[in-house]
Amino acid sequence: MADYMLHLTQEENIVLGAGIVRRLIEYGSGDAALLYLCLARRGSAEPEKLRAELRWSAEQFAAAEAALRAMGLVGAPLTPERPQTPPAPPPETALPEYSREDVMGKLESDASFAALLREVERKLGRLSDPSVRKLLGLYDYLGLPADVVYLLVNYCIDRKARQFGEGRLPTMREIEKEGYVWARQELFSTAAADAYIRREKTRRGQFPEYMAALRLGERAPSPSEERYLGAWADMGFPPDTVALAYDKTILKCHELKWPYLNGILKRWHEKGMHTPEEVGAENAPRKAAPKQGSGGRNAWMKDYD
Repeated sequence: MADYMLHLTQEENIVLGAGIVRRLIEYGSGDAALLYLCLARRGSAEPEKLRAELRWSAEQFAAAEAALRAMGLVGAPLTPERPQTPPAPPPETALPEYSREDVMGKLESDASFAALLREVERKLGRLSDPSVRKLLGLYDYLGLPADVVYLLVNYCIDRKARQFGEGRLPTMREIEKEGYVWARQELFSTAAADAYIRREKTRRGQFPEYMAALRLGERAPSPSEERYLGAWADMGFPPDTVALAYDKTILKCHELKWPYLNGILKRWHEKGMHTPEEVGAENAPRKAAPKQGSGGRNAWMKDYD
């Protein structure tokens, strides 16, 4: 096949970074790429003017916009956002009962949710009716914007693959549970969600060293183990201190018992001891003061006679 050659004059050139091009190609949305090119040519524009120029429906425009925001290629919303500071989410047990009519009505009236459903199904495959209702709950009940829900889904996909290998996908129940975590931490914008994901990545970077300190080899920690490891990272323990706590646990229990080891570290944390040096200083034996005998100030010299 012959090579393609673009025929552009100098003033028509639009320069895109290699990373941006790669993200657009990997995402695979032609509409998103076209919208990005339109934005790159104009610099900025009102959504209605962009939509008129592209001759798109509101739904098509919302889907392309959601894709660009999911890729992190637009830093501000092109269309009005939902409120960014909704009230604190109620308990998980208070989930609303969405009917099929509720879901269909939302898909017809809310282009952002319709676009979100399409993009999530691109990642997870066709969703069952109960799963679609859970997705609606994240968006409508918890108040997470569409682009944040999309980041949430991808975060859960990456976490599942890390724990169980490529090809294993999270359930919507697992995504929903993580969604409550995000809502309680008020991750109602892509900036807040991105910052949370970066923090979690930094925490996970310590997990292999913790696992080595616990003599557990190179395997990935289980979800329950990750909760312990994450708590130790949050408390600021280096792997060497975890190794000390492991040694004390083995001496006492003759096996690794996570709650017991965690209790040791929590006590050290409460005392402000985090490094092996701090723990060693706390546990060092105290030197007894010299006894004053009846022989006066020089009585101690008798010990060396």
